[in-house]
Amino acid sequence: MEKSTLIGVVLGILSVGVGMVLKGAHLGSLLNYAAILIIIGGTVAAVMVAFPMSELAKVPALFRIVFIKQKLTPKRELIQLFIEWVTITRREGLLALESKVEDINDPFLRNGMRMIIDGNEQEFIHDVLMEEINAMEERHRSGALIFSQAGMYAPTLGVLGAVIGLIAALSNLNNVAELGHLISAAFVATLLGIFTGYVLWHPLATKLKQISKKEVEIKLMMVEGLLSIQSGISAIAIEQKLSVFLTPSERYGPQNNEEEEERGQKAKAS
Repeated sequence: MEKSTLIGVVLGILSVGVGMVLKGAHLGSLLNYAAILIIIGGTVAAVMVAFPMSELAKVPALFRIVFIKQKLTPKRELIQLFIEWVTITRREGLLALESKVEDINDPFLRNGMRMIIDGNEQEFIHDVLMEEINAMEERHRSGALIFSQAGMYAPTLGVLGAVIGLIAALSNLNNVAELGHLISAAFVATLLGIFTGYVLWHPLATKLKQISKKEVEIKLMMVEGLLSIQSGISAIAIEQKLSVFLTPSERYGPQNNEEEEERGQKAKAS
């Protein structure tokens, strides 16, 4: 479970709910079925107009991605794996890795390993793997775009719902007792539109982009590692090369990172 997504959604709902209570608004006013229909139904309709069914069919999978933590190979573990492989290659030759191919769970890495074992040129391998990464990024971008567009449509539909509610209120000016209730109900649509747009759809789109960015970084590490193995560089060299993908805390550990910062501060002071 991706805890940050669940906590964020629950916290957003609680914040609005508690805020309404503190302001003296009744939570029951949110159960405005006309407003819910306009916002939810209208947003779904707008998204369906904007995107083909082949893209919309991916929406359930996109929800799973943002709510279920993705199992990506840790960068440190990946570096150790490449160090092991390059050690085997330098000792026994590239063909010695053939027995390791079936043990690789990641299809991208397994495909790249097969290409270098088959003796393809580096430029060809690089181009094929980078094209695959670009295609993956495009798929991820189109998935995130569905949510970001929903985030654009929902607040505007909220304004539309408010206008419809005000039309209904103004048509009942003779009924003063109902006028306040009708005006209040009119703005529920605006509240729901802004809430769903900026607390749900836009943040979910951003989460998808962040997940995609992490996956792309892992894939780029794999490309560099595979090409380095084919080049026959040493284990120390491949570790240094792949370590550039690590953050300072990942590279040195929290304690070493603090020491680096202290040394930097001392150097500035001197």
